[in-house]
Amino acid sequence: MPLDGPYFDDFRSGETLPPAPPITIGVGETALYQAIVGDPYALALSRPLVHAVTGDPRPIVNPALALHFSIGQSTVATRRVVANLFYRGVILRRPVRVGETLSTTVAVRGLRETSRKPDRPPRGMALLGIHTVSDTGDVIADYERCALVPLRDPAPTGHADDLGATQLPLEFADYAPFAPIEWNLRPLGAPSDWQLDEVRHDPMRDSVTDAPALVRLTQNQAAVHRDARLGQQGRRLVYGGHTIGLAQASLARLLPSLAHVIGWHSCDHVGPVFEDDVLSFSSQLTATQPLGDGRLLAFRVLVHAEREGLDEPAHVLDWQPVVFAP
Repeated sequence: MPLDGPYFDDFRSGETLPPAPPITIGVGETALYQAIVGDPYALALSRPLVHAVTGDPRPIVNPALALHFSIGQSTVATRRVVANLFYRGVILRRPVRVGETLSTTVAVRGLRETSRKPDRPPRGMALLGIHTVSDTGDVIADYERCALVPLRDPAPTGHADDLGATQLPLEFADYAPFAPIEWNLRPLGAPSDWQLDEVRHDPMRDSVTDAPALVRLTQNQAAVHRDARLGQQGRRLVYGGHTIGLAQASLARLLPSLAHVIGWHSCDHVGPVFEDDVLSFSSQLTATQPLGDGRLLAFRVLVHAEREGLDEPAHVLDWQPVVFAP
């Protein structure tokens, strides 16, 4: 693949792209991530607590950070991305420990050119299969994301694959096999009294800062996150995972007994985020199911951004994680 691409017309359905370098997640990487998002997820912060809960003293990598590295490695396909349209099947198959090395391969699973419009360059949708493994040999994640990518040549490509539904119904059975039910959840505290369908608003808003640092840390090569000339109105577009990371930090504040984020049932970036936006968060418990000594909990987390020039906060993220907790 050319370094200035790939563009949509460079892709071939079924091909596997040259991989990004493997990444070892050390204490430096986890410390920098913590400085960027300030996530109070307890098992990424306390080695004694990790030992008490999991029986293993090795620190756990924040679940969001593990997925950020997977996504970053997958950007060998999306250096020229316009937007990421959806994720599908995002499940962290087990917690990642500090010191593990992650490697990711990207396969093109489908291509669909979008309708031509006179006010913008031609574009296409590329459905990408992302497969991330640890140096232990374990599969860490295997999911899909669909990227909107410009064409290099304006000639029609003829690609018109059916890329499938953007979202499937929530089935806890899809997530239950990957919950760490062997963990001792008692040190995490009492179960939350969060009621089904209850919405809780995080009283703490948070500012988006150090966006390029997270992009560089995770080897995210999408140019739109590095070059303000490619963004809207001369502003650099913040990597969508940065907003997810701050949303997970909010959820961990509201649910301090959080044991593990197993996956994302859906994730819709419904509006752009820019450096120095001030974000506000609300979380709704949408479903729950007992499992082992804990519970599977599904949430819908909505994020709004305030910035200069907006009359009212803009809706920027609709994120639906599935977690394991007492």
